[in-house]
Amino acid sequence: MNWKFWKKNNTGEPKKKKSKAREWTDAIIFAVVAATIIRVFFIEAYTIPSGSMERSLLVGDFLFVSKVNYGARIPMTPIAFPFAHHTMPLTGTKAYWDGVQWKYRRLPGFQNIKRNDIVVFNLPVGDTVALQNQDVSYYTLVRQLGWQAVNNQYTIITRPVDKRENIIKRCIGIAGDTISMSNGLAMVNGKAEPLANAGKMPYRIEFSIAEVNVKVLTDLGLEGSTIGPNSYGAFATADMIAKVKQLDFVKSVALDVAAPGVDDGNLFTFDPNRKWNIDNFGPVIVPKKGWTVKLDSNTMPVYYRAIRTYEGNKLEKVGNVWMLNDKPATEYTFKMNYYWMMGDNRHNSVDSRFWGFLPEDHVVGKALFIWMSFDSEGSWFGKIRWNRLFKGIH
Repeated sequence: MNWKFWKKNNTGEPKKKKSKAREWTDAIIFAVVAATIIRVFFIEAYTIPSGSMERSLLVGDFLFVSKVNYGARIPMTPIAFPFAHHTMPLTGTKAYWDGVQWKYRRLPGFQNIKRNDIVVFNLPVGDTVALQNQDVSYYTLVRQLGWQAVNNQYTIITRPVDKRENIIKRCIGIAGDTISMSNGLAMVNGKAEPLANAGKMPYRIEFSIAEVNVKVLTDLGLEGSTIGPNSYGAFATADMIAKVKQLDFVKSVALDVAAPGVDDGNLFTFDPNRKWNIDNFGPVIVPKKGWTVKLDSNTMPVYYRAIRTYEGNKLEKVGNVWMLNDKPATEYTFKMNYYWMMGDNRHNSVDSRFWGFLPEDHVVGKALFIWMSFDSEGSWFGKIRWNRLFKGIH
């Protein structure tokens, strides 16, 4: 017998050596399983798709997101195609089977979410999606067109928590905080929370002369356009505006924000009694596990979705009485912690001002560092933003 190709097992029976095809198959299966474990429980790659976090994060940045900092979330939809989130890349079909759903559980982490952490999470209002128009929230479409028109015009699907769209924002408020905005400035527990140094705000720039070469402004990084004979509207960081003010042809610079009391009409709570806009908002208390809220006409526009949708209760109003799981109730105690998320580019960010609180079971992980970054302009080699490679995220 040729012992190069045969060997004995524990029972004394000869065992045939694996074929090359079998070895490759086993290796591929092992690699897929190992990569899936790493992706689910340790670290995952993520791409910045929009400009809502500029200039902290840019479109084309590739990040690594830690699952261990806050504790890895046990998959809630365990039967899914490896490396696909919610949709198969070629067929466009679902990449998971929601016939099996596990309760929300999370492994112990190294830290809790802190204010100003940059967090990746599942979009809370991504539970229902109009497939042909996924760039707009289903709930926004319903408010604009009506339920019947949306459901007749689009294919509507629902997604479990861990298969909703992944997005990234900065945590402005943690559970228990009181959040408000005044003239474009976020307030946390009554204290001003200025934007990070890289955050952009809208400004109105007045010129002292009629003819101005706006390339001087764009070279400083401003993004905007002429809005009057001697004025220019632009999104800029505080550092950019400091340089603009030093230009001899600039007469004045002021924040260009919405006035208090002007109702945007498309913001969280959607309560006609609250005249809020993206620059003047709140106050609202971010729910905390164990916190009890009174159920009445003032609180229900704020907390109804959290109580019913995120925490899985039956909640309806019968006459003047709120019925919680078919029993009269005057208050509710929250089971989860929630967070308030906002983009650094606050006037180009669909964040908590539009869809409300982030439940803890939607949290994916903490953004760690940029491992690659591509610009959309220039040659292929020139597209790489070399100064952003392996840059930490703050």
